[in-house]
Amino acid sequence: MAKIKEHLSHLSAVQIIVLYYVVAVIVAMVLFSLPIARNPGTQWGFIEALFTAVSAVSVTGLTVVSTAETFSVPGTFILAFVLQFGGIGIMTLGTFVWMLFRRKIGLRERQLIMTDQNRGEMAGLVMVMKQILIMILAIEAIGALILSIHFLQYFPTGQEAFIQGFFASVSATTNAGFDITGSSLEPFAHDYFVQFVNMILLVLGAIGFPVLIELKEFLTAKEKTFNKRFSLYTKLTTTTFGLLVLVGFLGILLLERNHFFLDKSWHETFFYALFQSVTTRNGGLATMDVAEFYIPTQLFLSALMFIGASPSSVGGGIRTTTFAIIILTIYTFARGRSSIKIFGREIDQEDMLKSFIVISVAIMLTASAVIFLAYIEPFPLTAIIFEVCSAFGTTGLSMGITPDLSNAGKLTLIFLMFVGRIGVFAFLFIIRGKLADEHYHYPKERVIIG
Repeated sequence: MAKIKEHLSHLSAVQIIVLYYVVAVIVAMVLFSLPIARNPGTQWGFIEALFTAVSAVSVTGLTVVSTAETFSVPGTFILAFVLQFGGIGIMTLGTFVWMLFRRKIGLRERQLIMTDQNRGEMAGLVMVMKQILIMILAIEAIGALILSIHFLQYFPTGQEAFIQGFFASVSATTNAGFDITGSSLEPFAHDYFVQFVNMILLVLGAIGFPVLIELKEFLTAKEKTFNKRFSLYTKLTTTTFGLLVLVGFLGILLLERNHFFLDKSWHETFFYALFQSVTTRNGGLATMDVAEFYIPTQLFLSALMFIGASPSSVGGGIRTTTFAIIILTIYTFARGRSSIKIFGREIDQEDMLKSFIVISVAIMLTASAVIFLAYIEPFPLTAIIFEVCSAFGTTGLSMGITPDLSNAGKLTLIFLMFVGRIGVFAFLFIIRGKLADEHYHYPKERVIIG
């Protein structure tokens, strides 16, 4: 133990967080491999265990086995437990355990919490973690209660309705995309109440924990003033999140009007388009087979999944604020300005630089994965792009090719899911050495750009 602590003391906070997630994957593999977790006679090898564990810890939802056919009832609860680790975050649950055992949360622990939650300061971190845990568990409990009662009309026993409602609520809130129906939400393609509840849970999970905390403070405050109560992060991420859902909704309507929606009623068209737009934010649940969509629509959905959810949420991808800052930077530069001014604030230049680093590395990773998979796999390029973006965005929507990928292909998606969960910056910080002070500079010289 002494040697382990000594080795950990030499690691950065980011490296320790990544190590924790690796340990979480190993623990998940062990739990999923227990005989009690799986139905008798199910096929289960190392790759299946590893892929399912990474998909669960990263709350992606891509699977190489049928969740409904593979996991037993105890296995379903084990899977839901693992989804909590991935969705809420290891350090959030770790903070709860530390508080439960009355352990002092020192500077090192606060650095880990700050890193895991993408926070910029340590002040009030423990209270924030406590609020996040309580809110997410409360949202899941309410969702489970509502869905369980509603599912009584679909399932023969109250026990089965409860299990389905409980798991559906956890999967939607954590944006995991796993299902135990065997066909996602397709059985409820015409039950708009189930879809509405799931969309609410998906949004609450993907919008960002700081947004939920600020919204709670706003609703409980005596004086409700928008400009005073909400931070730039909340204004920017909710605006971007809402616009992406709207653009996704309108884009799907436009692209599929003469294809999938040709023989659909107005309400079917509305809910199909809206749900698929919401789920690309990071949900992974679907009310129809996305393989039935037109190729341009599939590529459009791939782009939405690549963007992903908000930072400090249950989701992955490049994140909504990164996308917003990139668009604002391009717009600002095109207008001959050098600083982004929005909502009465000015975006820091370092955040602009970080945004372009994130999207550049993300494009390089996903493009490399697409080229590699296109070379070794026999599937159409569109399906490969879709699966790669789904893995990196930790979304979980699938064209159905994941179970049939080679082991090399599955390992590629495993890598993308893991990077998507920990974030691009955490991935870069793993291989980054210690920062060295620059004691001198060379003369600067301009180069031709563009």
